[in-house]
Amino acid sequence: MIRFEDVSVTYDGAAQPAVQHVDFEVPEGELVLLVGPSGVGKSTVLGAVSGLVPHFTGGTLRGRVTVAGRDTRTHAPRELADVVGTVGQDPLSHFVTDTVEDELAYGMESLGLAPEVMRRRVEETVDLLGLAELRDRPIATLSGGQRQRVAIGSVLTPHPTVLVLDEPTSALDPAAAEEVLAVLQRLVHDLGTTVLLAEHRLERVIQYADQVALLPAPGAAPVLGTPAEIMAVSPVFPPVVGLGRLTGWTPLPLTVRDARRRAGELRERLTDREPTRGTPAPAPVTRSLLNSRPSSSRWRARKEARRTSTPTPAPTAEVQALAVRRAQIDALRHVDLTITPGETVALMGRNGAGKSTLLNSLVGLVTPTSGTVRVGGLTPHRTAPRDLVRRVGLVPQEPRDLLYADTVAAECTAADADAGAEAGTCRALVSGLLPGVTDDVHPRDLSEGQRLALALAIVLTARPPLLLLDEPTRGLDYAAKSRLVTVLRALAAEGHAIVLATHDVELAAELAHRVVLLADGEVIADGPTAEVVVASPSFAPQTTKILAPQRWLTVAEVRAALA
Repeated sequence: MIRFEDVSVTYDGAAQPAVQHVDFEVPEGELVLLVGPSGVGKSTVLGAVSGLVPHFTGGTLRGRVTVAGRDTRTHAPRELADVVGTVGQDPLSHFVTDTVEDELAYGMESLGLAPEVMRRRVEETVDLLGLAELRDRPIATLSGGQRQRVAIGSVLTPHPTVLVLDEPTSALDPAAAEEVLAVLQRLVHDLGTTVLLAEHRLERVIQYADQVALLPAPGAAPVLGTPAEIMAVSPVFPPVVGLGRLTGWTPLPLTVRDARRRAGELRERLTDREPTRGTPAPAPVTRSLLNSRPSSSRWRARKEARRTSTPTPAPTAEVQALAVRRAQIDALRHVDLTITPGETVALMGRNGAGKSTLLNSLVGLVTPTSGTVRVGGLTPHRTAPRDLVRRVGLVPQEPRDLLYADTVAAECTAADADAGAEAGTCRALVSGLLPGVTDDVHPRDLSEGQRLALALAIVLTARPPLLLLDEPTRGLDYAAKSRLVTVLRALAAEGHAIVLATHDVELAAELAHRVVLLADGEVIADGPTAEVVVASPSFAPQTTKILAPQRWLTVAEVRAALA
């Protein structure tokens, strides 16, 4: 159904191909998972199937890509629309209408389908993806995860024979992700739909794949095999595979169920051992990524003087009886929350639970309907941005919302000026988070994960005592996520408070001191991470499920206990 024949893609102005020697086939009626570290060209491979590469992106495609016998070099994307349905990493860029139901119908209208057919397919898709309550909502009022479900639904309604999906579960809560993947599996098994899917959260998708195509490094040829074969050699792998590698299980388990069947002996070895977990450390340490500056003896002297005379402020954030009503919807209802210096809090809950609204309230982007929000003694929505930026910073769910300049260097220069920081401060942060990214790169040419890292560096330039992150691991592979965890742990150890809204249960298990669960705008649980996630079937990480009833959260904890 999809055939790559020695394909390479070189973008205009690039010194090296984004991908090369891509040569494999996706048979009809199979789900093939495309994996690899960030920046190896997965999105480029997907774009070549839909014709977006090179017709929309520009650049030169060598070799041949055919879909259902059509050569994508000679067929523009519109000439492939009846065969290929595509959902990219950014749902917002996908939409062309204002409301959910109109968006679901738009693709079918473009293909000239009969009204009665369109009506039936809209109803089927609404039921499949749980969109009934959203069908009349303006898309602008939806959460990130809700938008992602609508984007997926809009490509399902025309009934394409090929689906190309780039990070389709990245903004979905665990239950919604399972629903979407179950729908894809049903389309593959029952209707013979062919699916090519790229996803970093392998713990969610690996068990659904018929084959896995691994792009191991930039410019390297892909390796195709069964999920078990590829996971044995892949540089990126989910926790269940990591636990299998640690214990020497052969063959490697791909599901929690398989791993639990083999975990009896491991549980016995861990019976009298306790996980080693960090606790909030309000006392600041003397060095972290935030203290990175251009090397200069004069600047180092000024930095040391500032450290001893004016330590990083450590405000407490307090939310009392907060209610927010937007577009006739109660986004938050009577929320109480206290955030103290040095702790990391994970906000979790299904899509639309109010996580992003709570973050936006803390940074002053949303005005409370009732109740109070205080950050470092200030009321955020009544405080001038130039004063607030030194107390609280938000990395939004869409990093592009912070990126306006034409180059990374220009973004960093603007960030230094806005924060009143020494020239080069932001660039030093970028170098730590994005090794290898040059000054002249345009932010739009970065991957989703790289744009996130750039946005994080911009926010950190002002050294905010309270750091807020909305879905910070979207588009990040496991190595990039590990670097992010290292940075955030260093900030917490220095006394910064961190609040992150996330559906990434593995991130919460590894990083958070506390988990706050939200449902329908209300706090339904607030406590230590181990207590909250272990008690939740939806939000428990893989290691917890495998080793239950013992309370292990991560493979790293198990490795430390066995050492």
